[in-house]
Amino acid sequence: MSVEPKDPSIGVDEWVARSAQRAEYAPGWRGQAQRRWERIGWWPRLGIAALAGAAVPLLTVNDFQLQIGINALLLALLALGLNISVGWAGLLDLGFIAFYGFGAYGFALLSSNQLSTSGVHLPAYASVPIVMVGAACLGLMVGLPSRRLIGDYLAIITLFFGEAFVEFTNNVATNKLGGPNGIVAIDPYKAFGAQITTNKGYFYLLLILLVLTMAALHLLDTSRTGRAWRAVREDPLAAEMMTIPVNRVKLMAFSFGAVVAALAGTVFAAQQISVFPTDFDTTFLILIYAALILGGAGSIGGAVLGGLILSVTLDGFLRSPTQSGYLFYGVILLTLIVKLRPWWRLIAVVAGTAVFGLVVHAIVHAVSASAVAGGPQSSGWIADLVRNWVVVPRNPAAAGNVGFVLLLGLLIALVQVRGRWRTVLLVPTLYLSVCVWEGRLVTVPAITRQILIGAILIVMMNARPQGLLGSRRVEVV
Repeated sequence: MSVEPKDPSIGVDEWVARSAQRAEYAPGWRGQAQRRWERIGWWPRLGIAALAGAAVPLLTVNDFQLQIGINALLLALLALGLNISVGWAGLLDLGFIAFYGFGAYGFALLSSNQLSTSGVHLPAYASVPIVMVGAACLGLMVGLPSRRLIGDYLAIITLFFGEAFVEFTNNVATNKLGGPNGIVAIDPYKAFGAQITTNKGYFYLLLILLVLTMAALHLLDTSRTGRAWRAVREDPLAAEMMTIPVNRVKLMAFSFGAVVAALAGTVFAAQQISVFPTDFDTTFLILIYAALILGGAGSIGGAVLGGLILSVTLDGFLRSPTQSGYLFYGVILLTLIVKLRPWWRLIAVVAGTAVFGLVVHAIVHAVSASAVAGGPQSSGWIADLVRNWVVVPRNPAAAGNVGFVLLLGLLIALVQVRGRWRTVLLVPTLYLSVCVWEGRLVTVPAITRQILIGAILIVMMNARPQGLLGSRRVEVV
């Protein structure tokens, strides 16, 4: 018995829909695994992820590892908030970090002795809603320029707001916001006579808040509001012609994102028992954006996954030169595997770099033995492997700075050339990057963190521009 084909859906481009669906899945076994995972359904997948997260504190009693988990959950929660305005509504909000700071400072003022001698010590069930309502109002005010501004202009206005928040908290009288000294001795989360005082407790609190936020945002994403946000992101003028209240939708995106950020800020303040203006600078904003881009803007699971991966990578692998070396060389190797095809090019570049390094090291050693007297600044078996291969002087700081400038020049040239010359130029570029890493970057972790974030994002944008769990856009012109 034959089955009659379904009538095409009204208002839906069936070819585009099928093309987008095909583009979502990877070929081979990865695509099959992805299809099976998606057949489980969104809510069961959320339950599985929650159970996996709940098992983490049971596998370790190390407070440092639990702190890494807390930082990862905080970053994931912040990425979810940023995803509302940036991923769904398409609004470039560079002042998002200020909402996080507003939540932290708001909770601190309502849970410490900062405002008076006896202080204000509200329980969490009272202080947190007050802070969240205040953040929603603040997001509404900050979002007002979005009614007339888009793109770079909106980014500049919101960036000014983020920087103004840091300056404001830095310069207000110390008896109000603490100035550069911040606010200390903040109460922990407490309610009905109980309070959270351990890292395990805050881990579970953040996990619960993260799961509830994901559930709420999923319902919001599948509602008329979520569809309106995506319509505004794609074409505000077309959305307005479809009777969508564009201005109101934009303001809602700012307010909802601000509420999520403020919620994360309250937990941060309670867990750290102190807040300082430097906790909410542009550097951390870049980290939140990196998490969202890595996971996939517009995806709830992608925002969470990006936050978890980035936080665990930076806090877990960049605490020591040895672990950061594993990450550095891993990123280089992954980039080569992804970009070099066919395989003989990969083998030729790796072998050529090895030979090139040996020749350069021998020549430099013959000219001046002190130029290679420093050795790698990292440790472990990788350092032993490259000890007689890299050129690192006894005082590597100045040489490392010069090498870094030369490396930037080589990278620019590498982008400009094509064909076999790119393959040839890749050899000295790889070698110089290793020399700069072992002689300079490994000793300055603050700068190295930012460079590695950039490197990870570059690899991701080349391998999968839509992010790990983001949706690939199919446009028919």
